[in-house]
Amino acid sequence: MSKFINTFKKMGNDSLNQDKRNQKFIFWLFLFPSLFSFAMVQIIPFAIGIYYSFTNWSATAQFSIDFVGLKNYFDAFQDPAFLYATIITSVYTILNIMLVNVIAFSLALLVTSQLKGRNIYRAGFFLPNIIGGIILGYIWQFIFNYFVPRIATMAGFTYLAENLMLGNSNTAILAMVIVSTWQSAGYIMMIYVAALQNVPRDLIEAAQIDGANAWQRFRNITIPMVSQAFTVTLFLTLVNSFKQFDVNVSLTNGGPSTMFMGKAIKGTTLLAMNISDTSTISLNTAQAQAKAIIFFLVLVTFSLIQVYVSKKREVEL
Repeated sequence: MSKFINTFKKMGNDSLNQDKRNQKFIFWLFLFPSLFSFAMVQIIPFAIGIYYSFTNWSATAQFSIDFVGLKNYFDAFQDPAFLYATIITSVYTILNIMLVNVIAFSLALLVTSQLKGRNIYRAGFFLPNIIGGIILGYIWQFIFNYFVPRIATMAGFTYLAENLMLGNSNTAILAMVIVSTWQSAGYIMMIYVAALQNVPRDLIEAAQIDGANAWQRFRNITIPMVSQAFTVTLFLTLVNSFKQFDVNVSLTNGGPSTMFMGKAIKGTTLLAMNISDTSTISLNTAQAQAKAIIFFLVLVTFSLIQVYVSKKREVEL
């Protein structure tokens, strides 16, 4: 009898193990197309790019590629245009993160209030995010070059009428921040809206009954409850700001020029555009690849720091 029971248990275990193997096979079978596509589009090209960054690969030396070690990396750090692009990208990123999140959170508070037609406002604020960056840049180029000067002339602001925002490298960066904020604030707003709608109304009402004013409820209840949304939005704006390319090309095309380290360079060329110009204009594809690797490491480092600080801040709140 015991032998029969043991045999029966063994059969049951074998059947259970077979079911688990079948489930694993089905799982990997359905996951394989995504993994294969990710490997072909991301992993393998990235690994090949690392290899090419240590060679003399260029548009004119495609069939005589030699290993040059860290030369491309040293040349990148000695390139004034790349160093300036790193600095100006950092400035642009800081300004963009602050402006986008402040405006997006303000809009989220507005459209989650008892405002009439708030759903229409949500759609209107989100609409600019649908417009492509290239088209957006040309639209705002017309606004900055023609519309703003005419309005300034009519209003009597002679400085704005005579000095175009895109004609100076400092104001051109500010113009790029304005355009980027106008485009992405609506998208970031929707993340804040979702977070604000999940704040328990019971807590707000209880605090109100206890005598807490609007600022105290906002500071001690709303902000801590939406802290996870801040982590997500800060990460998104950080990454998108560092990767900005299409608006940079269409709005300023890297200009106007400025002087840096005794050399005339494009004054609004961000890192992504500098890497592209190194490859397509200078035809130095190996150095462009080395810059891309440096760009990747910088972006990963800043992203990890931001997420760590934000997560730590969440615990404190």
